[in-house]
Amino acid sequence: MAHAADPAPNPHASADEVEAAYADPKLANVLYHDWEAGTYDEKWSISYDERCIRYATEVFEAAAGTAGTPYGSAMELGSGTGFFLLNLMQGGVAERGSVTDLSPGMVEVALRNAERLGLDVDGRVADAERIPYDDDSFDLVVGHAVLHHIPDVRAAMREVLRVLKPGGRFVFAGEPSRIGDFYARGLGRLTWWLTTTLTKLPPLRGWRRPQEELDESSRAAALEAVVDLHTFDPSELERTAASAGAVGARAVTDEFSAALLGWPVRTFEAAVPPEKLTLRWRLFAYHAWLRLSALDRKLLARVLPRELFYNVMITGTKPAAGTTDR
Repeated sequence: MAHAADPAPNPHASADEVEAAYADPKLANVLYHDWEAGTYDEKWSISYDERCIRYATEVFEAAAGTAGTPYGSAMELGSGTGFFLLNLMQGGVAERGSVTDLSPGMVEVALRNAERLGLDVDGRVADAERIPYDDDSFDLVVGHAVLHHIPDVRAAMREVLRVLKPGGRFVFAGEPSRIGDFYARGLGRLTWWLTTTLTKLPPLRGWRRPQEELDESSRAAALEAVVDLHTFDPSELERTAASAGAVGARAVTDEFSAALLGWPVRTFEAAVPPEKLTLRWRLFAYHAWLRLSALDRKLLARVLPRELFYNVMITGTKPAAGTTDR
């Protein structure tokens, strides 16, 4: 059963707060993610069924393998709506969970999702650089698309290692690579421009969202650019984790051809009315992404440098009891 979170979200940021957020990345994170919390799962096609359970567990296993599962207690850092942890729990990776996020709105939605799924989860509003749990609390810490939002990644890694039990593991996935972010954002901007321009034409008028929705999406995208603080080189991320005290830090990457498809598809879906996205379209997009992901994994990962792939995953462990930290 999910347990109550800390402070309730304020979904209606004032103009002054939005202006201040451009100079304060943590405030920007709260405002942006509170803003997005209610529609985040729909926007990113997040679900808590076999499709996303399979995705989450495969990503986890690509980084960390299956040794040690199921973990007794797990925390998700920057959980958002709970996508990664809740699907990992359903997939048998962890038994009990804790969701944390800087955004009260996201924690509220994550706990609601956990309760609906009947999972044993508690939640706290938390700064990743000052995690509000005791030393040696968790067997596993996970995160998905969170490190690039954190101002001081090394400090957050130290906190992750502090709350892990000796020998405990962390797995962070879904982080943008330096090269991948460059081409993904470029494709996203081009797709947005093409879609919002072409749908002005009379034959495509029914494909255009109301202008106020497009404007709101643009404002959210402007804040999104503020909260996305980092891109990562896999080798540098390994060194960051090791310098924070991790043992066996290892980065792997995935999604090259899948990202070349995925970013235009997601941008297109954000720009057109939801009723235009038929089941046939969704199945096409999903199965095309699956095929390209398999191509990336089975072929392209063997011949292309890891730096070219969009997603970076990093894993490592806390030194076992009796060993000396770096």
